[in-house]
Amino acid sequence: MNIDGSSLEHLSATARHVLTIDADTAYTKLVPDCEGASEARDALELIKPANVTTSPPLNLHEANAVVAGLWLWHDSLDVSHTISQSIETSTGSFWHAIMHRREGDFSNAKYWYRRVGSHPALRTIAARINVLTETLPADKLLFRLTANGFDPYALVDLVEAVHGSKDHPHRSLAISLQKLEWQTLLETCVRASVSA
Repeated sequence: MNIDGSSLEHLSATARHVLTIDADTAYTKLVPDCEGASEARDALELIKPANVTTSPPLNLHEANAVVAGLWLWHDSLDVSHTISQSIETSTGSFWHAIMHRREGDFSNAKYWYRRVGSHPALRTIAARINVLTETLPADKLLFRLTANGFDPYALVDLVEAVHGSKDHPHRSLAISLQKLEWQTLLETCVRASVSA
């Protein structure tokens, strides 16, 4: 996760610190069986919508969505769920869908993805996904993931198929796609939280 990129320039120092905790292992589990490090939880407890960005947020729903995403980064599914469930927007549904996929509730994840609609992050993911897939041999899985942009339902199916197998040939792709999706949605939320 590149936290120095201009796309996260409005993220507060406290929030940036959260991204440095266990940076090598954070968000590498497709379906986590436990929460992340206690150090991360302690740092996350300090983050609220009012201090997640470098200046007071102009859109509190989006700032709250950033907070939900940061908890999700460290596998704190319950806290992230509580926050995303309270955000009655397309963005809240997006974080909610990701959380359910990561808990292994795949059908519920698809339900929440349906509620996302045409979120701007989906177009950005579609534009970025080719970097991850361009060197891979073409197959039905890649076609489903990318044929009409980015298909989050295909990602749910991929995670469901590979999460239980450490040796599955598409496991590293699933992890990379999961990180791409998270980063893109977080960037979108950070920008939206400071825009009028």
